[in-house]
Amino acid sequence: MRPVSVWQWSLWGLLLCLLCSSCLGSPSPSTAPEKRAGSQGLRFRLAGFPRKPFEGRVEIQRAGEWGTICDDDFTLQAAHVLCRELGFTEATGWTHSAKYGPGTGRIWLDNLSCSGTERSVTECASRGWGNSDCTHDEDAGVICKDERLPGFSDSNVIEVEHHLQVEEVRLRPAVGRGRRPLPVTEGLVEVRLPDGWSQVCDKGWSAHNSHVVCGMLGFPSEKRVNVAFYRLLAQRQQHSFGLHGVACMGTEAHLSLCSLEFYRANDTTRCPGGAPAVVSCVPSPLYAASSGQKKQQSKPQGEARVRLKGGVHPGEGRVEVLKAGTWGTVCDRKWDLQAASVVCRELGFGSAREALSGARMGQGMGAIHLSEVRCSGQEPSLWKCPHRNITAEDCSHSQDAGVRCNLPYTGVETKIRLSGGRSRHEGRVEVQTGGPGSLRWGLICGDDWGTLEAMVACRQLGLGYANHGLQETWYWDSGNITEVVMSGVHCTGTELSLDQCAHHGTHVACKRTGSHFTAGVICSETASDLLLHSALVQETAYIEDRPLHMLYCAAEENCLASSARSANWPYGHRRLLRFSSQIHNLGRADFRPKAGRHSWVWHECHGHYHSMDIFTHYDILTPNGTKVAEGHKASFCLEDTECQEDVSKRYECANFGEQGITVGCWDLYRHDIDCQWIDITDVKPGNYILQVVINPNFEVAESDFTNNAMKCNCKYDGHRIWVHNCHIGDAFSEEANRRFERYPGQTSNQII
Repeated sequence: MRPVSVWQWSLWGLLLCLLCSSCLGSPSPSTAPEKRAGSQGLRFRLAGFPRKPFEGRVEIQRAGEWGTICDDDFTLQAAHVLCRELGFTEATGWTHSAKYGPGTGRIWLDNLSCSGTERSVTECASRGWGNSDCTHDEDAGVICKDERLPGFSDSNVIEVEHHLQVEEVRLRPAVGRGRRPLPVTEGLVEVRLPDGWSQVCDKGWSAHNSHVVCGMLGFPSEKRVNVAFYRLLAQRQQHSFGLHGVACMGTEAHLSLCSLEFYRANDTTRCPGGAPAVVSCVPSPLYAASSGQKKQQSKPQGEARVRLKGGVHPGEGRVEVLKAGTWGTVCDRKWDLQAASVVCRELGFGSAREALSGARMGQGMGAIHLSEVRCSGQEPSLWKCPHRNITAEDCSHSQDAGVRCNLPYTGVETKIRLSGGRSRHEGRVEVQTGGPGSLRWGLICGDDWGTLEAMVACRQLGLGYANHGLQETWYWDSGNITEVVMSGVHCTGTELSLDQCAHHGTHVACKRTGSHFTAGVICSETASDLLLHSALVQETAYIEDRPLHMLYCAAEENCLASSARSANWPYGHRRLLRFSSQIHNLGRADFRPKAGRHSWVWHECHGHYHSMDIFTHYDILTPNGTKVAEGHKASFCLEDTECQEDVSKRYECANFGEQGITVGCWDLYRHDIDCQWIDITDVKPGNYILQVVINPNFEVAESDFTNNAMKCNCKYDGHRIWVHNCHIGDAFSEEANRRFERYPGQTSNQII
């Protein structure tokens, strides 16, 4: 037997070490996250209220002291890192301005900048530990995905304030339950605690408390209630009290922010001499009819000076205010729940659920009217709050403020559902019809079903915006539902539910029968929003007399007036009003053609594909709205001509590339390309309105169609044209629009 050398034994030993995880006592590698030394002894927790277990104010313990993070420069990428530190898979959002209440102690981090891939928050850039110029009114919070990292165990994740919280509030009708229409506007106040729903003792209950409760439930105000009647009724009922001593100031956005006390489990005597608190709320006119209340005859108050744009639901959107006849946005500096709640109540909704920053509801265009708005919560209008007028360099539209308001519960989402889709966001639309005892589910006729109808369906479903409205649903199985119960549906796009849209009623009539010719939708959480740069139209407009022999391709694509057909080709000319159009996508999703590349139409004459037959309408109108000349623009090529500084181009038409407009980019149609004009050869001298409408047939869904039209005053003397006062269709106040339409071409003439 040959002796084995020491060198050979060492090779065998090395091989065994590689194959055996117990070599040298080292554990085997694991995919489960470990309590890393990368966090250098830091501990993390979620705190504040009202909140759910996977959201809250972020607090970090360093050197034995708990502190917070300032929201300056905070991003979703930083939230991702912090959620992983807390044991969750990722972040779904983040909050600012101490949404979960201000913290105490140190502010450990400020100007936190993460890429999102860091293993620890210590790898992110910041001003340094404890170096901050913030207050606790700027504490940042995170909303994590309710999904834990596998194998993660860290006691500090659930180590938060160990006091009870009011998670939800509702009104329970004391009489007529089950028969009263939604929304419920009056009843016993009930709060949801960890062990279920409980009632609130009315001892010391005030109008301020009622104001806060009504705001949480989506109502702008409260009214007096017949307390004697409810106390008499309470004597014959059993009650379960969980809360007492509620004392609100009336400005709180949530009952948990009020001073209150919880009954302890061993309290045998609860609410002695008292009764359940009762609240009666006043709904806005939008919800008054559905609740069975008579609409109050309010005095004419003129045009509102605050509005919301770009939201999918009523009560959410980008905040815009009216100043000097022009609508503009609000900068998000110091924007908080108090200011957002003033906006919500002013518009007839409840208190604010969220105060949004960073153009979360899309960017506006034009002026930014207000900045650093500081409301107490008691003001009747946002304009009554202290604020600072803004200058051009102070803020950008990437900082536009928004809100999400509390809305009354109407139950409309229970009367619609989707079937057959690959995900919960798509499928054949099914609606519930009939009365008590005869309710049934059925389909909707696909005739004339389009984007506007799909927008209402997706809104009612709570699934955001419409991506597509489909008239045929061959590839979605309808299951056992085959009856068509609704036809002739025609919506404006603003309705809360499909039954508010015009339709045939009980008489169902479809041009094409069968369950495959029924309505379907594909919904999306985000949508594009196109706006035309109106100033560029005004700056570039001019008249050209173009020879007919240079217009053969334009005639082939129907870009000339009908009288051109009888012209003496190739002699003579056509008079064209030419201008450039720059179309921005300021929404939250890319603008993509409805049709796929396989169905784009090749135009040999111009040598390009049309992804949309009609992308833009150009019209010359008389002051009373009569059309005297028109043009249309197919989507010669939808692409990113230029983008904002931090946005990369994604769409380019060269080499049969993908077409579209990226968020933050714009597509430029220069004045000197074919069909970028209106043929005004037959137009007589006079005062007119130039109107440009993008996406006129609603082929592609957008978050806001009201800003797709642009109008200009123009005066034509037969030789020259003056174009001025160009603006987006909804940029002016109602009075300014009336002046615009009453005297077109008469003021501030600018020769072009």
